[in-house]
Amino acid sequence: MAAEIAEQPAVLAGQVARRAEFAEVARGIARRPPRFALLAARGSSDHAALYAKYLIEVLLGLPAGLVSPSTVTLYGARPDLRDVLLISVSQSGGSPDLLEFTETARAQGALTVAVTNTPASPLHKAAELAVDIGAGTEQAVAATKTYSATLLALYLLIDAVRGGDGSAAADLGALAEQALQADVQRAIDRYRFVNRVITTGRGYSYATALESALKLAETSYLAARAYSGADLLHGPVAAIDEDTAVLAVTGSGRGGGAMHDVLKAVAERGADVLAVGSSSQDVPAALRIPVPEVAEELAPVLEVLPVQQLALGLSVARGGDPDSPRGLLKVTKTR
Repeated sequence: MAAEIAEQPAVLAGQVARRAEFAEVARGIARRPPRFALLAARGSSDHAALYAKYLIEVLLGLPAGLVSPSTVTLYGARPDLRDVLLISVSQSGGSPDLLEFTETARAQGALTVAVTNTPASPLHKAAELAVDIGAGTEQAVAATKTYSATLLALYLLIDAVRGGDGSAAADLGALAEQALQADVQRAIDRYRFVNRVITTGRGYSYATALESALKLAETSYLAARAYSGADLLHGPVAAIDEDTAVLAVTGSGRGGGAMHDVLKAVAERGADVLAVGSSSQDVPAALRIPVPEVAEELAPVLEVLPVQQLALGLSVARGGDPDSPRGLLKVTKTR
C-alpha cells in the first residue's frame, strides 16, 4: 500500500500526458449528445462516480445520477435509456453486476462508456467507448493509486466533453508530490486509539469524505461513517460528542466555504476535528493537514492522498496489516 501511494504523482503526470486519448473518447460522446447521464460503480469507484456526477452537473450542465445495478440484475428492470450516457466505473472491470447493467443499458439505447484500469476486462469490451485509467497493476487490497487515477481520468474525460484541454490539471503530478509530503504522523499518534470517526465534506469533496471513511474502515477497522456537511446538520450531528473524531475535508472553493458552519456546530459539541484540505488553516480544528491549492473541481485528487497515508499509518499503529484486511479480496464480485 505504501509503495502504491508513492506512485501516484507519476501516475497522475502520465495521465495528463495522455490527454489526447481522453479527448478522442469525448469526441465519441459529442457525436451522440446525451440528455442526461448515469454512472454505475461499486466501492471506491462509487465515490469516484459521485465526483463525476458533480463534474457532469456543474461543468456540462446535464442532470446526472448514480444507478442501482440491482434494479436490473435482481429485479429484471429494462429502463428506456435512449439518449442517455452511461459511464461505468470499475478499477478491475470484473464486477458481474456492473457488466450486466452495462450490457443491458447498451441494449436499451444508452451510449456506454467504461472507465477501467484493466483494458482486457469484460466491462471494457462490453462498452461502446472505453477509457484506460492507466494506473498500472495494483496489488494492495485498499485502492489508492487506482482511486486517484480514476478521479483524474473522469475529470479529463468530462473536461474534454465540454471542449476543455485539461490544462488545469497540467501540474497535478508535482502537486501530488507536495501533498504526499504533508506531516500525517501527528494525526496517526492522535487518533491511534479512536474507535468512532465521522468524515464530512461538501460539493466535490463529499466524494473524498466517503472514500476517507472507507479507507479507515477497511484498513484500521474503525467505525467510520461519512456524511455530506449539509446532511450532518440534519440530524446526525446530535450523535457527535467529545469521544468522536471528525475528519473534515475543507478546500478553498465553495464546498469548503460551506463547511464553516458545519465545523462550528461540530466543535460546539466537543468533537476532535482533523481538517484536511487547502483551507484547513482557516477552520476550527484540533489538527490540520494542508493540501496544495488547485481548481476546486480537481481538489479531490489531492485531498485523498494524505488520508491514504493516515489510513496506512493508523492500520500499522493499531497492529493491523493494511495489505491484507480481514475478509476482503482485491476484486469483489456482486450481483
